[in-house]
Amino acid sequence: MRKKWGVAALIIFGLYTLALYLYIFHGGGGGIPNELKGTAADPAVFMNPKEMLLSGELSKIRNFLFFVLIPLEWLVFFFILIFGISRLFENWATFKNKWSIVKNAAYLFSLLITTKILFFPIDYYSYKLSRSYGISTQSFSSWMHDNVLDFWLNIGITIIVVTILYWLIQKSTKRWWLYAWLLTIPFSIFMMYIQPVIIDPLYNDFSPLKDKELEAKILALAEQASIPAEHVFEVGMADRTNALNAYVTGIGSNSRIVLWDTTINKLSDEEILFVMAHEMSHYVNKDIYIGIASYILMMLAGLWLTNKIATWIIKRYGKLLKIEKLSDIRSYPLLLLVSSFLLFASSPLSNYQSRYLEIRADEYAIALTGNEEAAITAFQKLTIAGLSDVNPPLLVKWFRYTHPPMLDRINSVREENDSEE
Repeated sequence: MRKKWGVAALIIFGLYTLALYLYIFHGGGGGIPNELKGTAADPAVFMNPKEMLLSGELSKIRNFLFFVLIPLEWLVFFFILIFGISRLFENWATFKNKWSIVKNAAYLFSLLITTKILFFPIDYYSYKLSRSYGISTQSFSSWMHDNVLDFWLNIGITIIVVTILYWLIQKSTKRWWLYAWLLTIPFSIFMMYIQPVIIDPLYNDFSPLKDKELEAKILALAEQASIPAEHVFEVGMADRTNALNAYVTGIGSNSRIVLWDTTINKLSDEEILFVMAHEMSHYVNKDIYIGIASYILMMLAGLWLTNKIATWIIKRYGKLLKIEKLSDIRSYPLLLLVSSFLLFASSPLSNYQSRYLEIRADEYAIALTGNEEAAITAFQKLTIAGLSDVNPPLLVKWFRYTHPPMLDRINSVREENDSEE
């Protein structure tokens, strides 16, 4: 029975992969509408032929990897369950261990190190891919350092979260999802509060912006937007990437305005001010709180559905998956599989909301700076630096794009500029 299910899962995954390959590499999606050819939104206007070629190649590979890796993760979790690997990890973790947190730590370490090893070749390929296309400048040793740091941070947080989660499941098999959701509210806010001052500095060095003239301009813009800010932070990213970025992070007294040094080096002051005005919009319009509220509501629905689906699966296929009850720690890969599927299925909705907020931020930035030309050239340079696809296929836009495609953003500014003239 296990062999039949395993073969069936592989066949389904193979057919899905083939369909995605044909759609992404041969579907003919995207492209530039005839009415936009030759305008500022057309990459042929602001990218050279080599950049356009590399952008098209890299975008297709990245999109394909995205759509294949998530179902591949589901397949791995499924195999870990049906071939008894999860139960094996649980038995090993339980051997001579009395404390539940120690058992959980041993089980989770076994599970996470296994999946880390399995996916390491793909992670390494993604790293090499980014290096070969000139996006990443990070050395292998630095990349490995980040990987190891990610692993241990993930282990530490996961042990705490999973131990509490399974304690709730054992205490209340029917309402654990509600109690878990209630705990996610303070936990999410706490993580967003400590992110800028504790977690981010583990990966990069933050310092006050060295260009004091530029900092004065940004702070004047922040004052104009009624944002209480005394400093702008610069983070050194040139030894890791050629991509550009700027953001406002944190909540309350831990809020920070942050610029990557790559952005400072490649954009003019006017372009940087537009980018910063865009980020300030998220603060002014309370987008971070909208994001928190949306996340919390989605967590409520997600945990409820996860409980319903996982309970039904165990009741019907528990013998195949070697799970007697949800409160067994061995059921954790099933919870990961179900929650990952739900997150993937809901991503078009969450991405749509995010794109709406980004459009609103673009409009706010243009109104604040009054500089449409800087907006257009900033978008063009961001496209070149990231070798982005300005007009992705529809499914890619739905599932991957938290920001509007650059074609839409540039054309929106261009039309606004033309209407004013």
